[in-house]
Amino acid sequence: MLKLIWLATFCAAVATAVTAESDQTQIIQKHPNEITDIPGLQCNLKSRHYGGYITVDADNNRNLYYYFVTSKRKPAKDPLILWLNGGPGCSSFDGFIYEHGPFEVKFAKGTEPSQDGRVVLHSNPFSWSKTANIIYLDSPAGTGMSYSETRSDYVTNDTHTAQDSNKFIRGFLEQYPQYAKNDFYIIGESYAGVYVPTLAQTIVAGNADGQTPEVNIQGYAIGNGVTDDEVDGNAIIPFAYGKALLSTQLYMDLMQECNGSFWNATKGTQCDKLLHVAYNNLKDINLYDILWTCYHGSRPRQQALMQARASPQGRAWPLGGPVRPGLVPTWSDLLGAELGHVPPCLDSREMWAFANNADIRKAIHAEPISKIGRFDECSDRITYTHDTGSMIPIHADLVSKGLRVLIYSGDHDMCVPHTGSEAWTQGLGLKVQQPWHPWKFNDQVAGFIQHFEGLSYATVKGAGHMVGQAKPAEALHLIDSFLRRDLL
Repeated sequence: MLKLIWLATFCAAVATAVTAESDQTQIIQKHPNEITDIPGLQCNLKSRHYGGYITVDADNNRNLYYYFVTSKRKPAKDPLILWLNGGPGCSSFDGFIYEHGPFEVKFAKGTEPSQDGRVVLHSNPFSWSKTANIIYLDSPAGTGMSYSETRSDYVTNDTHTAQDSNKFIRGFLEQYPQYAKNDFYIIGESYAGVYVPTLAQTIVAGNADGQTPEVNIQGYAIGNGVTDDEVDGNAIIPFAYGKALLSTQLYMDLMQECNGSFWNATKGTQCDKLLHVAYNNLKDINLYDILWTCYHGSRPRQQALMQARASPQGRAWPLGGPVRPGLVPTWSDLLGAELGHVPPCLDSREMWAFANNADIRKAIHAEPISKIGRFDECSDRITYTHDTGSMIPIHADLVSKGLRVLIYSGDHDMCVPHTGSEAWTQGLGLKVQQPWHPWKFNDQVAGFIQHFEGLSYATVKGAGHMVGQAKPAEALHLIDSFLRRDLL
């Protein structure tokens, strides 16, 4: 690997940027995991940053990595968010670097973009730390910077992941007790549609059983989240037709032959054959955002092969939906080792360059490559089983227990389309508080929203699977409104 040359500019955290009681400031200043210098940083940190590990299993030395950014506003009073990316096995550095983290990470001017390139960090004007304290967690072990010294720990499932994340947040609050009483929310996207509700359910049950510290959980939010194999699977064809990606004739034939059910067609039937025609038409489109180009990288032949293999012809897409009960394939399983680790069409070179630089890893208190290996956007180290079934009953249970829920969809995502998310949120049978209506940002329609008792469903106009990446200002406004209990 080429030795990286980094700018010598470092930014120290400014203590006066934190609005807190003086005794609280003293506690924070003594914490050993504070981050004060990051190579390539071109700005002040503007709030306090911390990074490190929480051990969730001392016997096996299983450790989950976190990067914690305190609020730029009132950290002592603002909500505490736990952010989770999906996969399973995809790092939350995705949200950190490309959506709503404190930095915009760019390749240095005049340098060649590559996975080992030189990056600079500027302040992100749409960071969610403008309104909340936010923890970015790599979960389960084997994802991103998280690791275990026991290889069998990399064989895991939804239940075990929720249990570990529950141990993590309680361990985190032991290390940062000044945030124990802050309102706590879990937010994530994609396969975090499973991570988030199962973790919320585990935390609620743990609180009831007297686990300590008690977590002051108030609710959760999920963007384009995996929910139910039938609902998610049936959402793709209506979405594609509604976005003019399929002809009216093909759609009518599909409706007739499949009886409106596309998720589990019997092999060899006319329905199955028509689905193959439809998915073949869609295979070269960026499934994460149909408006985005498809990044082919430096190896167009291999990338074309990747896109073809990742097409939804098998109706079992990983790192999105629908995800069926049982073993969840990784990208390496589907694409081969030479094409794994990177979802098709996405360009994530900034993340790789950031997370695999030895000096940056040291600065953010992540273990070195020599100990835990290179960072991968989506890990193939884990063997993951989806063992909790549909999330719909879990959502209904959590709403009944008083948690506040926001489900939101970028309306150009073909991975987990809005057509499915709208269907299941409507199907919960909750009393309508406010009917479907536009919500606005800067006097422009930014999407549509419907409020039920305990749950809101919103679309974000022009966004795809990663809402915060395509529409960062609108995403911040939506989340801030949710946290402030503003119905929009």
